[in-house]
Amino acid sequence: MDELIDILTPEGKPTGKTALKSEAHKNGWFHATVHIWLFTSDEKILLQKRALSKKVFPGLWDISVAGHIGAGETVLSSAKREVFEEIGLQLEEEELIKIGTRIHQVSHKNGIQDNEHHHVFIAELKTPLSELTIQKEEVDDIKLFDLSILKNTKNLENVLLSRFHEYYVSVYDKIIEHLS
Repeated sequence: MDELIDILTPEGKPTGKTALKSEAHKNGWFHATVHIWLFTSDEKILLQKRALSKKVFPGLWDISVAGHIGAGETVLSSAKREVFEEIGLQLEEEELIKIGTRIHQVSHKNGIQDNEHHHVFIAELKTPLSELTIQKEEVDDIKLFDLSILKNTKNLENVLLSRFHEYYVSVYDKIIEHLS
């Protein structure tokens, strides 16, 4: 879906400009996204299989929920909205634990220039998967994996991307710290 988003400086400050997501990706303009990693108390991580229609990383088992922050939208309201849209889970703001912001810059073969500030959250998943509803336009499937998969991405096919291994390990560490 092509949505209106706020354009940021490379440092993550608002420019006061908005653009369609497709324009931002075409021109390499910085913008903000949310990543929400959902974990269980028994050390499982929810991953989503990205729909095959996605322009970037189709069919990849990836972050529990991720999406762009809409123009004028707050980071937290965006995180809550994306979780509800993609998997039908209603979270309260206090359930979302922000663990950081990371700069992500990737040029994809299809011409998309991803220059993003990822606002990264973890949250405990207390709802059974059978009660979640996936958004078919975005998500092909959801599944619980052993949390250690975040540390062992090196030789897995279509499960996470080994080039982001350090990021996954940092998420793993924050979840383990939270569970301790």
